[in-house]
Amino acid sequence: MDVVVGRVAKAHGITGELAVDVRTDSPETRFALGSALVAKLRDGTTRTLTVAAARNHSGRLLVRFEQVLTRDVAESLRGTLLLGSTDDLPPTDDPDEFYDHELEGLVVEMLDGTKVGTVKEIAHTAGAELLVVNREGGGELLVPFVRQIVPTVDVKGGKVVIDPPEGLLDAD
Repeated sequence: MDVVVGRVAKAHGITGELAVDVRTDSPETRFALGSALVAKLRDGTTRTLTVAAARNHSGRLLVRFEQVLTRDVAESLRGTLLLGSTDDLPPTDDPDEFYDHELEGLVVEMLDGTKVGTVKEIAHTAGAELLVVNREGGGELLVPFVRQIVPTVDVKGGKVVIDPPEGLLDAD
């Protein structure tokens, strides 16, 4: 299975370097020299890119790929999603740590078993991580991913149990 590990924000400089918004907890592994990533372009096509260099710069990662040698090629990759394989991830030893792909697709239910929806994705914001939930009746719900609101995550059982504060489920 492939997961999004970054998104190309823009070209940087004139030699094909790319500014990448990182979407992984292990950028040092995902963007290591020689790592191969699948690039999913805006038109839906894919191609493999090999990391030639990577460095931090102003809150983003500047990445040079072997296959991207000019600014014009780099500009054509703006908005491209960079995908990595979940097979490359080390297991998490902490029972309170999860990879995004492990949570996506889990059923979300209340303490009493009432189904709320399904986890669509995890939103990583500056303030907190949020579960983006596709609601049963349509629409989306943002649930702060904190123990007080999400007391149980059962990956093997395929569910997340929430105990939302008053009003959270009413918000649209």
